[in-house]
Amino acid sequence: MARLPRLTLPGYPHHLIQRGNNRQAIFASAADYQYLLSLLFENAKKFDVAVHAYVLMENHFHLLATPDSENGISRLMQAVGRSYVRYFNDLHSRSGSLWEGRYRSTLIEADQYLLLCMAYLDLNPVRAGKVAQAQDYAWSSYGHYAGLHSDKLVTPHSLIWTLGNTPFAREAAYAERVRIGVNSHQQLALTESALNGWALGGENFVAELQKNTPRRVQKSAAGRPFSKVKPE
Repeated sequence: MARLPRLTLPGYPHHLIQRGNNRQAIFASAADYQYLLSLLFENAKKFDVAVHAYVLMENHFHLLATPDSENGISRLMQAVGRSYVRYFNDLHSRSGSLWEGRYRSTLIEADQYLLLCMAYLDLNPVRAGKVAQAQDYAWSSYGHYAGLHSDKLVTPHSLIWTLGNTPFAREAAYAERVRIGVNSHQQLALTESALNGWALGGENFVAELQKNTPRRVQKSAAGRPFSKVKPE
């Protein structure tokens, strides 16, 4: 079966996953993490993509981002991917592909899933056993939302302002949201929707999306089941 084109529409938040080839490491030092972040910042500005949240793991990374144009995310990911591979290969004396094929993505219903997706990203290092708490991990946007530091890459989604009337209240509410966590069903839904390219949201949200694109936005009842994947 031919692979569906990516589901990408301007103005909606998108959850993206890019993995290393064969799950190999894509970062070997702190400088590598910093360089990818600098590429994301430069190209998000260039292609008018608002990056709301991110987490960089040893062998993959996640973004939560809203594009202003239909091709903004693809242009961002292509530019970042090519530049980073060239940098990484030159620095580490290697050649060939670094990525496991093309990046995966889909769009999500903001009201229902945006804050949940942000917590899911921030808790990725905790689930992987890298740190005990989200605040202990250096390579995510958690610190920005919890008031630990300012991150120039991050553009908060408007839903962040609903968390409180002051910066302190919003930071405390977001930290509590992450502390509450994400259950296994929610983890799987967020992972599989991105990997399979199906929209994640309620029935009305999905129906409205379908009006805006000829591309099918959810699997049909008779379609293949989701692939079984490990939440990331």
